Amino acid sequence: MTGLPRLTLMELKLFLREPLAVFFSVLFPALLVAILGNVPSFRTPARDIGGLRVIDLYVPIAITFVLVMLALNVAPTFLATYRERGVLRRLATTPVRPLTLLAAQMAMGLGTAVFSVLLVLAVGRLAFGVALPRQPVGFALALVLAAAAVFAIGLLLAAVAPSARTAQSLGSVLIFPVMFFAGLWVPRAVMPELLHRVSDFTPLGAGVQALQDATGGAWPQPLHLAVMAAYVAVFGLLAARAFRWQ
Repeated sequence: MTGLPRLTLMELKLFLREPLAVFFSVLFPALLVAILGNVPSFRTPARDIGGLRVIDLYVPIAITFVLVMLALNVAPTFLATYRERGVLRRLATTPVRPLTLLAAQMAMGLGTAVFSVLLVLAVGRLAFGVALPRQPVGFALALVLAAAAVFAIGLLLAAVAPSARTAQSLGSVLIFPVMFFAGLWVPRAVMPELLHRVSDFTPLGAGVQALQDATGGAWPQPLHLAVMAAYVAVFGLLAARAFRWQ
């Protein structure tokens, strides 16, 4: 095993040595679904959210929580740590280029996200009868775009943060507004009209709605796909221009 596969495995081993990161990125989203699903009123269809149950709304929200933890907490902290300790600078003098390490970090994050998303879907389906996506292609597209959007933001954080501590702090602060508009505290379906419209133009507000649409069998709305793609393009470009290897 050489190159990218070896680095990806190394990144995974380092990630697994961080119990808090593993808990909040892998286990907590499924645990959140399990806790909320045990609230009796959350398992009762509600007329004001189109006959859905609150737990039905929270499965896509929990999925986006997976993405935001990996993208805004884990990835920026790891990359800023590597730069701070000179790992990226040393790699530049070896056959393994720093870009390969970046790709390995993204591959590890994607693999972890897929596992955690499957865990959330399994808990929702098996424990509370939450429907699996009826439009799987649209669901996969929405998931990829949502992941790419928040990872682009995370890479920009890693690019501008002068230290690992700063990267972690910035990511932790940013998680709150991003998840607020995703509906973690107030589901989008019951948000006031103004907040709902603003949420449409945030990366995970658009992401949650696209995932919910695909779960219900509809193709995600072009607006939400375009919003996520715009975040990927804009923040990805900014991150590429600002990123420093040393």
